[in-house]
Amino acid sequence: MKKRATQTESRIEIKNKIDAEIDLKVAPFRSDIRKTNPHKHHNYFELIYLSQGNGFHFIDNQRFVIDPPQLFFIRKDQVHYWQLDAEPKGFVVIVKIGFMQKSMDNALKHLFSRLSRLSALPVADAPNLEHLFDLLCVENKRKSDLSFFVKEGLMKALIAKILEFDQPAMRQTSSSSDVINAWHGMLTSGDQLHNKVAHYANILNTTAQNLNAICRREMNQSAGEFLRGFIIIEAKRLLLYTSKTSAEIAFDLGFSDPSHFGKYFKKVVGVTPQGFRDLP
Repeated sequence: MKKRATQTESRIEIKNKIDAEIDLKVAPFRSDIRKTNPHKHHNYFELIYLSQGNGFHFIDNQRFVIDPPQLFFIRKDQVHYWQLDAEPKGFVVIVKIGFMQKSMDNALKHLFSRLSRLSALPVADAPNLEHLFDLLCVENKRKSDLSFFVKEGLMKALIAKILEFDQPAMRQTSSSSDVINAWHGMLTSGDQLHNKVAHYANILNTTAQNLNAICRREMNQSAGEFLRGFIIIEAKRLLLYTSKTSAEIAFDLGFSDPSHFGKYFKKVVGVTPQGFRDLP
């Protein structure tokens, strides 16, 4: 189901569920949540675990059937909302970049980077996972000089346990996949997207040809296809949840010519930007 932007809307609603001075928040999932409006979180990553509940969770243009026990991952600036039909139960973990910047554990940072590429995951070992969430909830309320290091260790254990449910994510990382992870981080950072592979290749200190070869080897798709996926998702997001014109969206996404953006969008989606916005 699409939420239509009103004539006065120009921005997607931004919700903030964590105080400015806090870098990590762990809490039970609110049992009173049923239906929410499309919104995004501007400055943090959100990890959600549901042990009960049913309905749907929408992340960008994807609809996920809620089938507990289940995990959801919402990256910074992704638009999401809930349509729940029964009382939910679970946990929410909110992670700001500041928490990872404080950590000296490179393994934790690497695991978190892999986690941030996921959208949803079924849970195969709910009791042990819930035990880690419980420990994090307790530690999150404590105030001590060593509390950060306890939370750091628990977060590492939690993320590693989650990644066990996604076996491909546990494969040995190569220098090639490090490049992909770095590029993925740029594309999901919330900064303005650019529609040229060469732009990112230059930042990654490689060539467009080499970046293309890495993408084909690691993901069986070209660098252009990888980038196009992010461009189209952001375009759909802006078309669905804001009242910006196609021309404004084109410039937001780095297109100097709105007509080029229209042709680009139609080639991938099959309809023009306005046609997509007008779909029932």
